[in-house]
Amino acid sequence: MMVVDFHVHVAKHGMWNPWVHEYIRSVNPRLYKNFDEAMAPESLLSFLDEEGVDFAVVLAEVAPLTTGVVDNEFVAEFCRGSERLIPFASINPVSDPNPPETLVRLVDDLGMRGLKLFPPYQHFYPNDKSLYKLYAKAQELGLPVNFHTGSSVFKNARLKYGDPLHLDEVAVDFPDLTIIQAHGGRGFWYDIAYFLAKRHGNVYIDISGLPPKNLLKYFPDLEEIVDKVVFGSDWPGIASIRDNVEAIKRLPLRAETKRKILGENARRLLRL
Repeated sequence: MMVVDFHVHVAKHGMWNPWVHEYIRSVNPRLYKNFDEAMAPESLLSFLDEEGVDFAVVLAEVAPLTTGVVDNEFVAEFCRGSERLIPFASINPVSDPNPPETLVRLVDDLGMRGLKLFPPYQHFYPNDKSLYKLYAKAQELGLPVNFHTGSSVFKNARLKYGDPLHLDEVAVDFPDLTIIQAHGGRGFWYDIAYFLAKRHGNVYIDISGLPPKNLLKYFPDLEEIVDKVVFGSDWPGIASIRDNVEAIKRLPLRAETKRKILGENARRLLRL
């Protein structure tokens, strides 16, 4: 069974704000025995082997107000040596003077294969029309766009921007844009995230940050959107990816559903 982790974070120590380190240290203390070594590409690949993960999407993060800045150049270089590591760009549409132009540069110069946006961290509503040129460019380039939806524990996050309902307009206006709801509306809006994935052919849910044992509590009719869900760990926000994979395998779901969630849906979206 192929396993694709659609949601992995990496950084140099100084890229994350102190409160991010405090949180990750509390949930993944072994990482901090040697942070810099653990965050090297060869170490991540070895860890993925140990955890039974075939591919991982590695996320840049331009969110200085909340988590910090893991710049696109760092992530592109981090992924360059292995086809198993899939680099996703980050753009802050609030501060970037020309997001569509930046996206083209990141794809052409750095080989980015998707885009991650952080509305609660970057403080914008996803349906703000000022972002439409960025979405149009991503749609033109065939890039999936992963939006942080739902809650966050980090300082300065504004949760009102995480309501997935704002993505409904985007899905309607950009029907060929692949939209992924990271964390599935975590905390407040599971039902909305589910409904959007069911209603729109181009909307998906990334289950990172959700305890897999509770998936059927959050999404009781999960198998009705079996083709619209992708696995993500949010590592290093957890210590073991394998534990989450095994928890999904234990759920009372069809074998086909588990295969799709753990790898087949992501393989299709990423054209692996």
